[in-house]
Amino acid sequence: MKAEANAAPLNGMANGSAKLQFDLPFFNIQTVFGNLAEPAAARARANFEQIKATSEEISGALCEACSTNAKRAAEYGTKVVEISNTRTTSALDFIAQLADARSFADLVNLATTHSRKTFEAASAQNQELWDLAQQAAIETTEPIKKSFDRVLHRSS
Repeated sequence: MKAEANAAPLNGMANGSAKLQFDLPFFNIQTVFGNLAEPAAARARANFEQIKATSEEISGALCEACSTNAKRAAEYGTKVVEISNTRTTSALDFIAQLADARSFADLVNLATTHSRKTFEAASAQNQELWDLAQQAAIETTEPIKKSFDRVLHRSS
């Protein structure tokens, strides 16, 4: 198969240095594609600006969430240390009371009383830890939730 281009030298010279002019008789490409490209480029710029703004807003919300999470995690850790201290003090007090016990009945009574107090204290402490964890989860997710709500309402 042999292919030929419809080309003629610009200045009529037939040597190898002549530039060729190609004929496209059917349509003007620049007019057709130029008119399509300008609105598409404008839409693309607008979309990129909207994506940039959305990205910045979500980044800000994530930073706020991380900050809140770190603060709440520190509070939770502090509470765990306080609870550990309370339980250790309670255990040492119990051992001191056991050393002063005079009879087996005193030992059973002290053990029963200590077990009941320990269970009640542990239940209250676990509730405090649960409340702290729940509050941390709510406060951490709130900025993200608000940011996504704003972004989704703006795009719809």
